[in-house]
Amino acid sequence: MQVKGFSAAAVQAGIRYAGRFDLGLIFSHSPAVAAGAFTTSRVKAAPVLLDMERLHSGQAQAILVNSGNANACTGAEGMAIALATGDLAARELGIDATLVQVASTGVIGQPLRTEPFARAMPELVASLSEDGFPLLAKAIMTTDLVPKTSFATVTIDGVEVSILGVAKGSGMIMPDMATMLCFVVTDARIVFPVLNRLVKEGVEQSFNRITVDGDTSTNDTVLVLANGEAGNTLIDEHNHGATTLFAAALHGVFKDLALQIVADGEGATKLVTIRVTGARDRDEALKGARTIANSALVKTAFFGEDANWGRIIAALGRSGCVFDQNRVSIDFDTVRLVENGLVLGAAREEAATAVLKQPRFTVTVHLGEGSGEAEVYTCDFSYDYVKINADYRS
Repeated sequence: MQVKGFSAAAVQAGIRYAGRFDLGLIFSHSPAVAAGAFTTSRVKAAPVLLDMERLHSGQAQAILVNSGNANACTGAEGMAIALATGDLAARELGIDATLVQVASTGVIGQPLRTEPFARAMPELVASLSEDGFPLLAKAIMTTDLVPKTSFATVTIDGVEVSILGVAKGSGMIMPDMATMLCFVVTDARIVFPVLNRLVKEGVEQSFNRITVDGDTSTNDTVLVLANGEAGNTLIDEHNHGATTLFAAALHGVFKDLALQIVADGEGATKLVTIRVTGARDRDEALKGARTIANSALVKTAFFGEDANWGRIIAALGRSGCVFDQNRVSIDFDTVRLVENGLVLGAAREEAATAVLKQPRFTVTVHLGEGSGEAEVYTCDFSYDYVKINADYRS
């Protein structure tokens, strides 16, 4: 997994724990077109605020990221530290500090020290490698069980363009977006307005459609850097064919990473697609799907492999979505359990229960109101979710 002109590295800086990789760096050999999306929470971490300001330029050359400490709810000191750590990276790389994006993940409300960054920065920069992205993916993990990477190529006017993404996220996952970080690099030649639009569209259909526990983070960040080194025909507002091809590949990487996050939800044993169809419009469908996907009762039933459709229709009833309960149908994969608001019998329930024993399945709720539809991706709630989050800070 390599992308022309990009390198990455990770080191053990001792930011919170000794003996684990916790500081990473992504570097483009030349300034890249940059776009991003961030948490919609009113409580935003210092790195998020700094990155939002710097992205107004539409350019970046490096991303510095740490795990173990979110640098959130840390006041003016937190912003000063975000600036200082970015400056450390810029000096070591020999680039302008405004071209460094910073990101943090970990415990909220604790001061972040600059000393580990200063000690580790020479080694971090010296370790930069085209093959460094898998280690970077490991360094940004918190409660994640597995690192998350995705790679795609697309041919644009005879030129191969590469896209590589890394992400972290396991808990506090709920639009918009999740306790998640996602960094994507590509060697595509693309103008900022198009990249910015494609990032926003892609995030809406991927990271903003996942939920593990209904909680929104202070640090959610998606950053995409495109350095143009593939040498493809410029992707701009007039090159619709190239835009369509690149969008499909980029959004495919987004969705792949988003589903990896849900599958690695804290304590999760099942990856579930909640699909609502036949709503009055897409927004109505999305309201219904999100409410079902976030229901603790629904999610515990998934863990228990219980086709408890009553919990599903009850969640739908409080979603704000308009429907007639006597027209609702519910399918577990291809097994229809409920039709026109009534269960279809014990044999169907037994077949639906068999579906729930699978690690991945889809629940489809048809409302019979119109053509609106939407999907949300969720997981089950297991005993381990409580165990993990009960002692997260210890």
